Amino acid sequence: MQATIGERYRPVHLAREHGISTQAVRNYERDGLLPPAGRTAAGYRSYTSVHLHALRAYLALVPAHGYTTSGHVMRAVNQGDLDTALRAVDRSHAQLLRDRETLDAVEAAADALSRPPAAGLPDRPLSVGHLAHRLDVSPATLRKWERAGILQPVRDPHTGHRHYEASDVRDAQLAHMLRRGGYPLGHIATVMHQVRRAGGPEPLAHSLDVWRQRLADRGRAMLTAAGTLAEYLRVLDTTPHGDA
Repeated sequence: MQATIGERYRPVHLAREHGISTQAVRNYERDGLLPPAGRTAAGYRSYTSVHLHALRAYLALVPAHGYTTSGHVMRAVNQGDLDTALRAVDRSHAQLLRDRETLDAVEAAADALSRPPAAGLPDRPLSVGHLAHRLDVSPATLRKWERAGILQPVRDPHTGHRHYEASDVRDAQLAHMLRRGGYPLGHIATVMHQVRRAGGPEPLAHSLDVWRQRLADRGRAMLTAAGTLAEYLRVLDTTPHGDA
């Protein structure tokens, strides 16, 4: 729909452009995602080009930043708080970067897990001291990794001592490699969660392309959303106060 300055629109006009219901348009206005609509003498809602661009901006923001962040952005913009809106966008971009770094770590993990371990896995459980010696780290480091969710050793029901099975040793070797690569504990914990959820390195490797494509789609959606939001801000800046 071509927006024309000064032209008035009914909810159905906004709804048709995006294939949504007129009730959805009214709900968006109610929730502060669109500026308040004017009213006709008969009490019907009357929208302007400002509302057209607001709706386009919100619906472009959702696939890029999610419903919660998109709502924060639109409410802040509609209240004249641009700084808060841009901070929300910045945080979402930063999260995408963290997700990409985590994916890189998972890919490194999948590659490492697909190769034979540098040292053969033990045929019996190791104690925390033995595993620490094997990796040349301190027992306190292993306990820290456990608290972070990286390692999940079983406990002896009588003594409470940690027992590291072959899979635990593999996880510890992987965590050690990623730590040397500079990855923070939070990323490594995410890697281990992905490995366990996938059921091993082979299923995990098959899912990485899908994961990377999903991140690429989100990045491209952010580019589209940025342009649409910028256009909405331009319309707000050039629309005389009270004409919205």
